[in-house]
Formats: sequence, structure tokens, C-alpha cells
Amino acid sequence: MSARSGVTARRRLRLQRLGGASLLTLWAVPVAVLVLFSIAHAYFYPQLVPDWSARAWRLMLERRSAVWSALAVSVRIGVAVVAIALVVSIPAGRALGRSKFRGKRLVQLALISPLLAPPMAVAMGLDLVFIRLRLAGGYWGVVLAHLIPAIPYAVLIMAGVFANFDPGGEDQARTLGATRRAVFRYVTFPAIAPGLAVAGLLVLLVSWSQYVLTLLIGGGQVVTLPILLFSTVSGGDTTMASALSLFYVAPILVLLAIGARSTSRLAPSQLVQP
Repeated sequence: MSARSGVTARRRLRLQRLGGASLLTLWAVPVAVLVLFSIAHAYFYPQLVPDWSARAWRLMLERRSAVWSALAVSVRIGVAVVAIALVVSIPAGRALGRSKFRGKRLVQLALISPLLAPPMAVAMGLDLVFIRLRLAGGYWGVVLAHLIPAIPYAVLIMAGVFANFDPGGEDQARTLGATRRAVFRYVTFPAIAPGLAVAGLLVLLVSWSQYVLTLLIGGGQVVTLPILLFSTVSGGDTTMASALSLFYVAPILVLLAIGARSTSRLAPSQLVQP
């Protein structure tokens, strides 16, 4: 029996390694292609390797490049979206995760309904509403638009976290005379911090990758990295588009690495609403 268990464990380890290698390959091959094109100046038959040039990187990383301003705008919008989404998701996630009430399924369906609708339809409807509210073409209009697809993810993750949260520690702290603020700071927050990190990471990725909402609501006045990337791709400069794609995806890879460490501290049941 023990020998059979050992064989099963070895097979499972091989499958895990194979899966990890496959995922790494799926990431590495496109990135390697982008690296190759970002430094290729010309590639004519019968050359085996292209002529190399740092033109794209030099133009992109110079001080007056539009990339830096687009990066700053993307970061500002992403941070604002994460902050607002997490503030909303804590009480909403606790209500959905800890409470049982009539119509709970309808509330959950309404919460995810923006994710089920076609993105273009949602963006067009929001654009008409935001124009009437005079929010179109501005920074806060884009932030509010990004919150619509971002908040459902944050709330559902926090609902799963709170569904497995034991409120006994809060009760004991209040019994010992702790204030609400102290209970949240020293009891609740440390317990839900890994879940908050995962929710914040996912919200940031959702905001970081928004193109349609930013284009329509921003009206071309709010230039983020996706807006700049799509305009560069449409310009036909493959070398510049490849370099900008790498610049765009690099923060995502770093955040995924950070998020993997936070996710490893969570039990699988904490990430899924039972």
C-alpha cells in the first residue's frame, strides 16, 4: 500500500512539473518573440538572424516619451480603482459571505451581470450616461467606468474569504473592551489581508487591461498604456509595438509573482464562494 502511494505521489509530482513547464512555455514563447521583434531592425531573406537595433527602446525610454505619461495615468487610475473597490468589497463581501437572506442569489446575479454583458454594449451605455453626467472625457469618469467590471471580482473574492472567517476572535476582542476600530485593525484585517491582496491584484489587472472603456469614456483625453499600445500597433511599427508590449506586460508579470506568494497563504476554500 505504501509503495503504491509512493508511485502515485511521484506521478502527481511529474504531472505538476509538466503542468508548470507547460505554463512557463506558454508565457515564455510569446515574450521571447516580442523581445526578438523589439530589437530587430531589418530581416531580409536569406538572413538567418535579423539586424539588431535599439531604436525602439531608445525612443520609448527617453524622457519626453509619451510612454511615461501613459504609465503614470495607468498607475493613478489603477491605484484609485483598487482603493475604492477594496473599500466597497469588505462590507459587501462580509454581507454576502456571512449572511443568509432572501434574494441572495439574485444579488449575486446582479453583481456579476456587468461581466455577462458584451463589453462594447456596456461601454456604449456607460458613455451615454457619463456624457449626461459630464463625467466623460475625464480621469474620474474612467475610474468609475473601471469599477464596474472590477468590483464584482473583488466582492466575490472577499465573500469567499468571509465565508470561511471565524468571528469568534472579534467577539473575544470586544468582550475585552476593544473598540470597533481596534477589532478591525488587530483581529479582522490580519485575517483577511491575504484575501485583500488577491482581490487587489485582480482588480488592478482588470483596470490595467481596460481598453474599450478607457477609449469611450476617456474620449481620447485619458491616454493609458493600452490606448497608447493600440495606437502604436495600428501605426504599423512592429518594432515599436513589440517594445511597448513588453513594457506593458512587465508590471503584470511582477504583480502575478507577488500575488502567487499571497495566494499560497490562502486555503483553496477561501477563494471560492461555497
